[in-house]
Amino acid sequence: MRKLIEVKNVVKTFDKQVVLKGISLDIYENEFVTLLGPSGCGKTTLLRIIAGFLEPTEGHVIMDGEDIATVPAYKRDVNTVFQHYALFPHLDVYDNIAFGLKIKKMPKDIIDQKVSRMISLVGLEGFEHRDVTKMSGGQQQRVAIARALVNEPKVLLLDESLSALDKNLRKEMQLELKEIQREVGITFIFVTHDQEEALTMSDKIVIMKDGEIEQIGSPTDVYNEPVNEYCARFIGDSNIIDGIMKKDNLVSFDDVDYVCADKGFHENEPVDIVIRPEDVDIVPRNKGLLNGEVKSVLFKGVHYEVIVETSSGTSKTVTMHVTKSHDIENPEAGEKISASSFYMDLEDVETLTDTEVIARANAQAWNTADEDVSLTKIEYSLKPEVGTYPCTFSTDKGTMIRININVVKPAVVEDASNEEGIQAFDFYKTADEIRESLALDTDLIRWADAYAWNMEDNSRVEIWDVKYDFDDENITEGDYPVTFSTQGREIKLETTDRIEEGERIGLHWNPEDIHVMRKMV
Repeated sequence: MRKLIEVKNVVKTFDKQVVLKGISLDIYENEFVTLLGPSGCGKTTLLRIIAGFLEPTEGHVIMDGEDIATVPAYKRDVNTVFQHYALFPHLDVYDNIAFGLKIKKMPKDIIDQKVSRMISLVGLEGFEHRDVTKMSGGQQQRVAIARALVNEPKVLLLDESLSALDKNLRKEMQLELKEIQREVGITFIFVTHDQEEALTMSDKIVIMKDGEIEQIGSPTDVYNEPVNEYCARFIGDSNIIDGIMKKDNLVSFDDVDYVCADKGFHENEPVDIVIRPEDVDIVPRNKGLLNGEVKSVLFKGVHYEVIVETSSGTSKTVTMHVTKSHDIENPEAGEKISASSFYMDLEDVETLTDTEVIARANAQAWNTADEDVSLTKIEYSLKPEVGTYPCTFSTDKGTMIRININVVKPAVVEDASNEEGIQAFDFYKTADEIRESLALDTDLIRWADAYAWNMEDNSRVEIWDVKYDFDDENITEGDYPVTFSTQGREIKLETTDRIEEGERIGLHWNPEDIHVMRKMV
């Protein structure tokens, strides 16, 4: 194919903000090229520079060997279909399509011939004199495409031109647009943030991020061989896993080696691994490459999306001390009061406030009318030392209760393989408090002051799972283990077979289904 457009080292800045950072791109005759990326990545700016609506700050746009970077839009052999079509509301379908030809003062018979061909091409026979404002979104888009194509440009530019359509019509128009491009045999440059549109229509996809091109390739190339994590996540669903490239054709994650088809990496180089959900097969437990437990199943119409946990996260187990209800009654004052002993981190002693003490002890007082009574006096004296310290809560009428504050060193669990740390404390609760909980997992996390973090950057990590084996409706006094865990390794897969949550299964894939990528800088 002949090279039609060369974008060379194009830079564009707006008010000192660099929007395009030295873009270089070759576009060939009769190609359907899609600029793909999220909002703000620079794809529309690049399109507008090719169209001539913007001039590059630096660089060149060469078309048929001529630098057109400073050539005005109306002198370029390109036409643009905008996101909202920009049709002339006072003109009917025929006159909208014929507008450019009339401006060029073409003979009427030639205009009739060209407009009729375009109307037939976009499937609008019988709509020639229809009011465009009374047409559907799909019909309006066909008019806009016909108006652009009737001038026979070398390049048609489409700026998010399917985004205003509903889902079903958008899918229909994807196929029609590709068919129109084949029929007219010219170059289409299409801007979108929709990966499905890009995969469906394109000969070449250009993935952009922050004003730069991350990857250029065919739909098959960018889907099956993404160059980095960003591209893998942007095109299709992906399982992306931190790994180590031991040597050519051998990659490792979670301390297990897997044969792959990739080579050319340094030995023991940290890498990202992509395994697509549709490439993972379910096999009997112990018959695959990994074992796992089904955590969720979501029906997607033609298949089930299944999440399988293949390794546990970082965990910490604490003891929940369940005590009797210990309300203390003061008949003379007509009041009751309650509070629970609690554990706290040695490091938090110096910043502890009365409000925190009340919250941690779940201290409260009330009268015979079941109205809240203020706790007006809180007495405790803590030292920044491990130990047990008394604490007393009182009301104005002398109703009081005494508990213990247990100051302990934090028992932290650090998991180097997950690069995570987690801590939690033993705690006291009454059976009634547990039975009355409306969101027990959340309350257990709060009561134990459970907290997890990333050891690399100290960012917070979600407590994903809370395990216990008691019946919260019929719990009695005693000590109960509660385990808090972060999310373990999870693999997403797609299957047409019905599978149930909680099933323990095996997973298998082929060496060519593992795609190894270099880490993003």
